[in-house]
Amino acid sequence: MKLVRWLLGRIILLLDFIFTPRSKKRSVDEQAKLDEQTAHFKLYQFKACPFCVKVRRAIKRQGLRVETRDAKGNQQFRQELLEQGGKVKVPCLRIEQQGQVKWLYESNDIIAFLDKVAA
Repeated sequence: MKLVRWLLGRIILLLDFIFTPRSKKRSVDEQAKLDEQTAHFKLYQFKACPFCVKVRRAIKRQGLRVETRDAKGNQQFRQELLEQGGKVKVPCLRIEQQGQVKWLYESNDIIAFLDKVAA
């Protein structure tokens, strides 16, 4: 079972690499404003997780700059996700705005939120 999961993960990563979406084009000022909004967003993810790939593709498609944190390979990020987010479940978007932190799980919810930010 472990071999099958590993193999499927590699296939997902290969397909993601081959079919990488293009970023939305914006003016320099619009992009700078958007970068400022997303500067405190952090995506906790596993590299080969299909739902994480889905969120990363949406981020790329919208032309957003969101820091990604590997919760599988980095114990510190995994511990942050557990202690602050409440559970080790990915993808998870940590949103820090105006001194408040919100943890958003579920790929569709994350994508809907990011679409609103990018609109």
